[in-house]
Order: sequence, then structure tokens, then C-alpha cells
Amino acid sequence: MKLKVFAAVLALWTLAACGGDNENSVGEFSNDLLGNEIMVEAVRDPEIPGVVCHVTYFDRSVLDRLRQGNWFENPSNSSISCQRIGPIDVAGVRSTRAGEEIFNQRQSLFFKNVAVRRIIDLDNASIVYVSHSREIVEGSAKIDLSTIALTPAEVAAARTQ
Repeated sequence: MKLKVFAAVLALWTLAACGGDNENSVGEFSNDLLGNEIMVEAVRDPEIPGVVCHVTYFDRSVLDRLRQGNWFENPSNSSISCQRIGPIDVAGVRSTRAGEEIFNQRQSLFFKNVAVRRIIDLDNASIVYVSHSREIVEGSAKIDLSTIALTPAEVAAARTQ
């Protein structure tokens, strides 16, 4: 009996660790009769306050986890859309070809995350946000991107830094 209770508690903890509610959540809705949900989160760029991105991803229900026989992960599909919501100042923001991760949501107990990375492309007057799946064991081609156009003045200010 104690083993069953322990297993149930462990399963609930595992489900909580794989996606779910947080302070960035702006919406969620049921996707099918099994209770699977589409989650929508607002992700503010910590270094560029004039940008907000909305990321969507899939959160599997308990029924679907039982049916599939996999308690430990959600699908790693995601989508992203970013908007300018105020002034943008990229001067002083670290800019490398690899960019910088600004969001990370666990989709598996150990091996899978959905992440958002920012890349500043001054040559094309853009900030590029890439939503992607990161799996430790094997890579994933599940990606999406959104861009924010920079004004000539914003590009000039960034180049003088």
C-alpha cells in the first residue's frame, strides 16, 4: 500500500514538473476530449523591455499520459509571435551569433525543453526570436521564429556602443 501511495505522489510530482501553470501564463484551452491543452505564455525579454513574445505549447492531460503509457513528457512543438510594445534599446545587449536564451520551459522530467533564444541582427535591422525544442539525446527540427524590425536610429545607437 505504501508503495502505491509513493508511486501516486511521484507521478503527480512528475506531471507538475512537465509544463503547466506559472506566472507567465496568459491563456490555456482544451484541445480535445482527453483534456490535452494548448498553453499560451507571455515572455518578456529581460534585457529589452519594449518586446513581448507569446509562446504556445502543448500540455498533455493525465488521461492522454495513461493512454500513451508515457508519464514523463509533453510534445516539444511550440510556436512564437513577438511584438514591439514600447521603445527598444539594444545598445549594451550582448550580441553573439548563438544569441541568448530568454525562456525555457521543461517538457520532460529530464531530457526535453522548449526554449526561446534572442539573436540581434543589426545588419538587417532586426531582433530575431527563435522558439525551439532542445532534447539532450537527439536534436529536434521543431522550430519557429518571429522578428522585430529595428528603426535606423535604434541600429545606429546600438552600433555606437
